[in-house]
Amino acid sequence: MKSWSTENYPLERCVEMRDSEMDDNATSSHSTGVQTPLLNNFVDGAVDYRGRPVLRSKSGLWRSAYFIIGVEVAERFAYYGVSSNLITYLTGSLGLSTAAAAENVNAWTGTASLLPLVGAFIADAFLGRYLTIIFASMLYILALASLALSTLLPATNLQVTLFFISLYLVAFAQGGHKPCVQAFGADQFDANDPDECRAKSSFFNWWYFGMCAGPTVGIFVLSYIQDNLSWGLGFGIPCIIMGFALIIFFLGTMTYRFSENNEDKSAFVRIGQVFAEAARNWRMTHTAISMEEEACGILPHQGSQQFRFLNKALLSPNGSNEYGTVCNINEVEEAKAVLRLVPIWASCLAYATVFSQTSTLFTKQGATMDRSIGSNFKIPAATLQSFIGLSIIILIPIYDAILVPLTRSITKKPSGITMLQRIGIGILISIAVMVVSALVETKRLKIAREYGSLDDPESVIPMKIWWLLPQYVLAGASEVFTIVGMQEFFYDQVPADLKSVGLALYLSCMGIGNFLSSFLISVVERMTGGDGRDGWISDDLNRGHVDYFYYLLAGISAGAFLVYLYAAKSYVYNRGTSF
Repeated sequence: MKSWSTENYPLERCVEMRDSEMDDNATSSHSTGVQTPLLNNFVDGAVDYRGRPVLRSKSGLWRSAYFIIGVEVAERFAYYGVSSNLITYLTGSLGLSTAAAAENVNAWTGTASLLPLVGAFIADAFLGRYLTIIFASMLYILALASLALSTLLPATNLQVTLFFISLYLVAFAQGGHKPCVQAFGADQFDANDPDECRAKSSFFNWWYFGMCAGPTVGIFVLSYIQDNLSWGLGFGIPCIIMGFALIIFFLGTMTYRFSENNEDKSAFVRIGQVFAEAARNWRMTHTAISMEEEACGILPHQGSQQFRFLNKALLSPNGSNEYGTVCNINEVEEAKAVLRLVPIWASCLAYATVFSQTSTLFTKQGATMDRSIGSNFKIPAATLQSFIGLSIIILIPIYDAILVPLTRSITKKPSGITMLQRIGIGILISIAVMVVSALVETKRLKIAREYGSLDDPESVIPMKIWWLLPQYVLAGASEVFTIVGMQEFFYDQVPADLKSVGLALYLSCMGIGNFLSSFLISVVERMTGGDGRDGWISDDLNRGHVDYFYYLLAGISAGAFLVYLYAAKSYVYNRGTSF
């Protein structure tokens, strides 16, 4: 988006707009007795779709956020309409084994979660978030149409090839769509205004509410259509929904706030230069660094002492100040802010590995259980994933309306608890998810043995699928804390023109978690199976021990939580907040 300046928008017109706004304020002050400060009427660092300065009263906020949340609801409906029941299509129509299908789903989901890094880079460095969303939406529609078409073709190598090409095109499309839409939504709130800052924190809650409402409906409706009517129709409906989503996004264009970038260099270039110059000056002594810090007025507080080696980027290559500093202090602090995110990101990987089980092994568990309702209706196993969304839909209003004001009155923090505290609570709940899942699976295996189902993988275990509800509901509760907390944290703690990349970092964490899950499944399968033995994760779950795998994940998560506590305790927020 073109930045506003006196070159592309005459100064006289800007003054005219401000004078007009002042007149409006004067009129308003006669009736209310209150004079609104002039500077508060315009949003610093934001322009409209034509590159003009924007009025606070006529742009952004919830009037824009509603359009953007609506687009995300549609996109998540489409994405989960494909992903939630994917393992059923792979083991059914394509005839893959359970382990192979789970690995394929994890690999695809992991790729889909890593690609936002690419989409965010393109948006922040080249196209801008608005145009990236438009192009990604068009690719989404094309990919979903191709995916639906592939299911209608005869079962040949061509059909399989087209299916997987279309599937990964969906991953590419959401990689450009997801981080940009969320960052663009958060851009509609001014972080420098106290009221809008509080509204932005609330936005992340309601954003995730919308994100879960779409999948909840999608999983309920589309999994039934896919299992009982047609896979082509089940993948075609999301294509139509994405078409409507693009129209919705266009409708809000005139209300949007677009970030104005006044930097000569992109954040990628600035941060990369800091690391390059620090590496070039690696031989510089601490004395030289201290002298340069003193010259730059750097105070010896905790934030400045973290990653102090990057301060070498302040020095000229020969160690003198004769030609001035290579990088300025703001650029060095930007690089430190990004580097500080790495320990938090790494310590959340175990949570992401747990999260990936909800769309793979949980679904395969449910497929072996009694799914009947009444005498004629049988619910698809993937339907239970919608209860994650339902629990989130119920819990987020409770969190936003009750828990936040309650904790805010105690802690005096705008969001009640800090972002890192919120993430930590969710990680603790995720450990409980794995323990509960293991206990339920142990009971399912016991019933399978009692009813002689060990050698009959097609048999239905006389145990209602509703036994799985607690693990799904707990998974939803953990998302309310960890996922929403990660979204706000990675958006808030990166430089202003890297917001899309910040959100992509959170998504990449979830993606790496899927790859780690796939890797763990592969290792466990090799170590516990082979030579005619059934491993923990067997094609016939009744002869496997998925409960042992869940206990393993619970142990890994507990160890990772201790690492997270250390990383969170030592983290220095950009704005001085403590853990």
